[in-house]
Amino acid sequence: MSKNNKKNAGFLAVIAVLLVGGIGTGIAISKHVSDSKELTYETAQKQLDKRLKKINVHSVQPRKATIEIMGNNLAEELPDISKYPLSVTGRGDINVEIFSSTEKSSSGTDGWLNEVAENFNNSHYMIDGQWATVSVRPIASGAAIDYIVSGKHVPQVYTPSNELWGEMVASENVKIELVEKRIAGNTAGILVNRETYKKLEDKYGKVDISVIVKATVESEISMGYTNPYASSTGLNFLVSALEEFDSSDILSSTATAQFQKFQQNVPFVAYTTLQMREAAKNGVLDAFIMEYQGYYNATELRDYEFIPFGVRHDSPVYTLGNVSERESALAKAFSEYCLTAENQTLAKKYGFNYLEEYKSAEWGLNGNQLESAQKLWKTEKDAGSPVMAVFVADVSGSMGGAPLQNLQSSLINASQYINATNYVGLISYSSDVTVNLPIAKFDVNQRSYFTGAVEDLSAIGNTCTYDAVLVGMDMLLKAQKQIQEETGQTVKPMLFVLSDGETNAGNSLSDIKPIVQALEIPCYTIGYNANLAALQELSAINEAASINADNDDVIYSLKSLFNAQM
Repeated sequence: MSKNNKKNAGFLAVIAVLLVGGIGTGIAISKHVSDSKELTYETAQKQLDKRLKKINVHSVQPRKATIEIMGNNLAEELPDISKYPLSVTGRGDINVEIFSSTEKSSSGTDGWLNEVAENFNNSHYMIDGQWATVSVRPIASGAAIDYIVSGKHVPQVYTPSNELWGEMVASENVKIELVEKRIAGNTAGILVNRETYKKLEDKYGKVDISVIVKATVESEISMGYTNPYASSTGLNFLVSALEEFDSSDILSSTATAQFQKFQQNVPFVAYTTLQMREAAKNGVLDAFIMEYQGYYNATELRDYEFIPFGVRHDSPVYTLGNVSERESALAKAFSEYCLTAENQTLAKKYGFNYLEEYKSAEWGLNGNQLESAQKLWKTEKDAGSPVMAVFVADVSGSMGGAPLQNLQSSLINASQYINATNYVGLISYSSDVTVNLPIAKFDVNQRSYFTGAVEDLSAIGNTCTYDAVLVGMDMLLKAQKQIQEETGQTVKPMLFVLSDGETNAGNSLSDIKPIVQALEIPCYTIGYNANLAALQELSAINEAASINADNDDVIYSLKSLFNAQM
């Protein structure tokens, strides 16, 4: 596969954080806001109209700018690997670095591999008379692939959650060799609340992946899962669903059509397990996905039934690139150390090595097919209904200098990952609100106008964030109605608010909260040197995500966000 195809395939993952809640850039989800007075949809529209009359709104003539069709180099977009600090540092004469999935190399109940690695290093294992140690770097399996295939940072050893990532690395002409098929037993699963489980059981007699997929297609349940570009469980679930639709060809027209029907009952694709759990808690979801190890440690989820699916998540171990004989021997020795009775017993204390009776799916898919499945998801995840987004850019005085420059470069560079079938507009705000680009389909022409409008932003004045949110929502509602009348299409509206989070003019968050909640338009927020609490509270109203975007990895974070939502 060429570098351009490799880049377009995406492999755009949000880092370990995307699965557990936040990396250097971080994506967060706050508790659903319930302290605001509930309004009906009609009343919210009336209050919106009333508040809009007190907001000064201007328009500017957008200009076209040159755009780069093929995008940027993935290695340049990736943050420095230091964004994922080592959890274990080996200091031996021979040392190998291990990229490890986060459920076994983070902290607390996710720290099994760290404990094993520290004990291994302290055992003073010798190879040819030299002390051999390992270093462990926790990083989500999908994010790890980006570093590996781009050449940005390639460790000697890679242990993702499941074998699918190994197949994808192999398809990218990276030398990869399997050292051990399993070092800790785990399974992906669907968590179904007990009430829903009982209904499905009464109707179908049993509840498994086939029933869950069928019930979702038939609008009997509402399902949630994580981004398959970033999440091992999300990728596993995507392929499992496509296999249910057409096991002879997961990319067939039959599979695609059924997937579109399935997606109509998926309210959103979550960035984090936490986001899905909050949505389930608030009644948005009947079922969502999680690994058994996480379920084991989340005692508050015991009211959910766990249904295993897909390939097992047994943490295979691979070597990458041209490792030396000693490094290869060390990788093998450490894998064998992980498999000792003592360390397997320890793994069980961390939640691994349960559901041993579950047999892994055997699809026989290669990495190219898996990449194609990701692409199918990217283009079809909106179930044939386009997304319509208004970007709301903070251009107040506090955004002057680096924050605004960072906003401009990151938004322009990441916009190449917005599907051309979607609709995009842009407004900015300081003391007043400016419509920089009316909503239109994001074809090459609109993208050129969008780039010019973003380039022309300049910072001055106060900060009326929530005035701008109301203006953006009004634009979305009017465009939504117009598009539906003209084309018959149902479009999904959303806002992206890019700000430092400071507000000192116009409406307050408490003023607009009931309106935002009743209109049910998600507000994704991206903070630049920001007051994250305020942005997270805005996003949490309708189950959206909030990104803490610092200067060196914001492009990668936005790209991942657009890849999943746009």
